[in-house]
Amino acid sequence: MIFTLLTFLIGLIALYIAYKAVSVLWQKSWFVGFCRGVFGLALLLVATFVALAAYDVYSYKQVLQEQVVATINFDKIENQHFIAVLSDKDGKEQRVELRGDQWQLDARIVKWKGYLATFGIKPAFRLERLSGRYYDIEQETTAKRTAYAVNESLYGIDLWKLFNSHPEWVPVIDAVYGTATYLPMRDGALFQVSLSNTGLVARPMNDAAREAVAEFN
Repeated sequence: MIFTLLTFLIGLIALYIAYKAVSVLWQKSWFVGFCRGVFGLALLLVATFVALAAYDVYSYKQVLQEQVVATINFDKIENQHFIAVLSDKDGKEQRVELRGDQWQLDARIVKWKGYLATFGIKPAFRLERLSGRYYDIEQETTAKRTAYAVNESLYGIDLWKLFNSHPEWVPVIDAVYGTATYLPMRDGALFQVSLSNTGLVARPMNDAAREAVAEFN
C-alpha cells in the first residue's frame, strides 16, 4: 500500500512538471521563446526522470507477512547443466539455463528505520538475480558461470542502488540484499522461496528436491 501511494504521488509530480514544461514551450516570441524552449525541454527531461523513478518504486512489492515470492523447478540437460523455470508470485515465468551444482536467488529489500519503523510500515522487495554455483572450488573459478537478472530498472533509474550506496542521504531507508542459501540443483526438483522481514528462505517441495537437500547436507 505504501509503495503504491508513493508511486501515485511521484507520478503526480511527474505529470505536473510535464504540464509546466508544455506550458513553457507553448509560449511565443524569439529570444525569450528560445530560453523558454530550453527551460521547457529541461523540465520535460526532469518529468521523464521522475516518471521513471515512479516506475522503479512501483516495481517493489510490500512484505505484509512471510509470503511465497517464487517457485523454481529444474530439468536436467546434462551433467551440471539445467533448465531452471522461475515463477514469481504474480505468475510471471522465466526460463534460463544454469550451470553448476547449486542455485541461489537474490532479492533487493527496502526496510524502514527510525520514526517510520515505529508506524509498522512493512519492508518491500524485488527479486534481483538467479545464479548457479559449482561444489568444486577449482570449477567455480575456471568453469563457465551463469547468472541472470530477474528484474531490472529502466534506463539506469535505480533508486535502491542510490540508497544502498549512500545510506546517509536518506537515513530512514535501509536498502539491503536478501539472499536464499545455496541449494542443490536436481532433475525434477521443485523449490519454494518465501520472504519474511529477515530475508529469503528456500524450501524443497517434492521428493527430488528433498533428496537433493539431504545428500547436500
